[in-house]
Amino acid sequence: MARAFYLSGMGFLFCALVLSFLSSISLPYLPALDFTRVTFTGVFFPGSAADELSQLRWGIWGFCEYDGNNHRHCFHTGHGYPIEIETPEEQTVIIGASWTRGLAIHPVATGVVAIAFGFAASKSDKGPVIASLTSFVAAAMLLIAFAIDIALFAFVHHEIGKLKNVDAAVHAGSAFWMTLVSLILVLLAGCTVCFGRRKEAGSDAYPMFTKTASGGGFLSRFRR
Repeated sequence: MARAFYLSGMGFLFCALVLSFLSSISLPYLPALDFTRVTFTGVFFPGSAADELSQLRWGIWGFCEYDGNNHRHCFHTGHGYPIEIETPEEQTVIIGASWTRGLAIHPVATGVVAIAFGFAASKSDKGPVIASLTSFVAAAMLLIAFAIDIALFAFVHHEIGKLKNVDAAVHAGSAFWMTLVSLILVLLAGCTVCFGRRKEAGSDAYPMFTKTASGGGFLSRFRR
């Protein structure tokens, strides 16, 4: 039973690692993975490759804009970039760099998730314990990252709402939801690994790493 908890925890961590890694790549490398997006009509972006915007997407390392023909133009700006949106009526809103700079915590959180997975997969006697603790640290960092994502979404929604006579809608992007799923998976991983450790409390070691008294190893229990 304890081994089932360990394997479940490793599975949760692996899935969380993949999702967190992909969301950390984000825009402009993976245009489909954005944190916040706005769809609108009749909005102009001064100095951009597309005069008329149909969509604007925020990522960690840059942003992408879509013109009236739905052609994509992505820009690698590095983290912490401002975006200015101007309408034909000369209404202007600015999403400052301070609202996108915090997105850089995503790669850091991904690194912590990778460390937790590494300890969970290791053969060290203390591996499951360290993996459990590291999972909760990763969960805390993902929670902070998700809070930053929410703050960006809320601010963009607030600023876009200032534009009068503009048909615009703000949505949470795919990377936004992937971060939430990663957070849930890491929390589940920390709990399952912790439960597995408690079930083995009082034994000399962990069942998947050591031999049983009969000398056949853990799998020998299923050969009877």
